[in-house]
Amino acid sequence: MDRGLYNLAVFLDLKKSFDTVNHDILLAKLELYGIKNTPLMLLKSYLSDRSQKCQVNGELSTLKYLKYGVPQGSILGPLLFLIYINDLPNCLQHSTVRMFADDTNITVSGKSIKEAEVAVNVDLNNIREWLLSNRLSLNLVKTEYLLIGSRHNINTLEERTTACFYWR
Repeated sequence: MDRGLYNLAVFLDLKKSFDTVNHDILLAKLELYGIKNTPLMLLKSYLSDRSQKCQVNGELSTLKYLKYGVPQGSILGPLLFLIYINDLPNCLQHSTVRMFADDTNITVSGKSIKEAEVAVNVDLNNIREWLLSNRLSLNLVKTEYLLIGSRHNINTLEERTTACFYWR
């Protein structure tokens, strides 16, 4: 704002993030980080053949086998999820990314609202491609954006000018 720029922040919400982690993709990423042989097989075993039941009002559900996801409530679950999404920033060209667990936001600045809009849309498209290749999806209802600028810049925006973000 001190430099007179427009800033766009997009707050991304991943749909069922911990529940949709693909085990094969996660294991491939772990291997890229240097985890091989016995440690990799141990983690594969940890993720495989998991099941769950729920009990509500004394009634127990049927057993459901889990094909995807990392164990929630465990020490390893959040760590494995972070490893899974750690390469997301590599797909960005214009934005600065901030990631904390499954909360991610990107910010971009521009001399005009149009410049910031174009830049953020390029990176949103890159994120869309990354999400598709990692079999994750965005919760569009919970994803929000915020325009930040000096009072002068915001007040001088024409009424008909609105930022448009495209998600294909």
